Amino acid sequence: MNPNRNSVEEAARFMQQHDRFLVLSHVNPDGDATGSALGVALILEQLGKKYVVVNEGETPAKFNFLPRFDRLLNLEKQPLDETFEAVIAVDCADESRMGDVRSFFRSDASLLNIDHHPTNDGFGSVNLIRTDAAATAEILYDVALAAGVSFNEELALCIYTGLLTDTGGFRYSNTSPKVMEIASQLLRYGVKPGEVAERCLEEITFAHIKILRLALQSLQLSHRNLVASITVRKEDFAVSGAEREDAGGLVNYCRNIEGVEVGVSFIEAEAGVVKVSMRARDRVDVSAVAKQLGGGGHAKAAGCTVRGSLPEAQDIVWRALGEALGVNSHE
Repeated sequence: MNPNRNSVEEAARFMQQHDRFLVLSHVNPDGDATGSALGVALILEQLGKKYVVVNEGETPAKFNFLPRFDRLLNLEKQPLDETFEAVIAVDCADESRMGDVRSFFRSDASLLNIDHHPTNDGFGSVNLIRTDAAATAEILYDVALAAGVSFNEELALCIYTGLLTDTGGFRYSNTSPKVMEIASQLLRYGVKPGEVAERCLEEITFAHIKILRLALQSLQLSHRNLVASITVRKEDFAVSGAEREDAGGLVNYCRNIEGVEVGVSFIEAEAGVVKVSMRARDRVDVSAVAKQLGGGGHAKAAGCTVRGSLPEAQDIVWRALGEALGVNSHE
């Protein structure tokens, strides 16, 4: 076993041995990141521990049905005035995905890194990394058992949300027998699957529709029609009144086109900063492409941030995908 991959029992001991924690997930958090972070908070409460749970930036409002959501601090608006000896990071594919949070760590801080991304570089003092897990929430379920806490509707809801969102509603290839067994157990605590699916997978904002309408005008095929890409420019956000989170999921429209192997979205979050998301079928491991460009993720879902103009970012990504596919982007 890789020495950076510690046991569930060690993760549970980490929670039991410290008294006050900083809990965080990755920037631009999704359902697994948010559910896992709040799940950790609930486990710590049962262990009689104190915590502060944060994220660098806004957490999407669609997750506000999760317990303790109101305790999630946005560090861009609510900076902390203390430092922490014990830190727990969940669902962060690498250290950079935590954001600029190191200033809140004590110089002797210990960090528990719980994650399922193959690109995770083991940046913690204790690293519980299981790349065979469908979601970080799946790992957290085992940690909760090892810590001896009691499952209830609140904890079950957080973990279920992580499982549901990272498996695409139990549709992706990472939906394993264990995932379904855990989900079945969680439903026994009162989780309402229809309501969770409606909030996380079905309901969209009108701003999403407006940004989608603009983005679809940029849809193009390349690499012998194996790659489909979509672009959102900074001015598109201004015209539509949409926020960054409203552009989530656009990449799936590209990947779902018949015959396309890789879908890509280029989101100009601010001038000179382009957020790239990639979704793949079978021929390309997009986590390897993303890692090459300073990002990370999974074989079929990954992303990175490219510094530069939109044309520069597109050229960099298209060249990398061309190498992975063995096809020139202009073919």
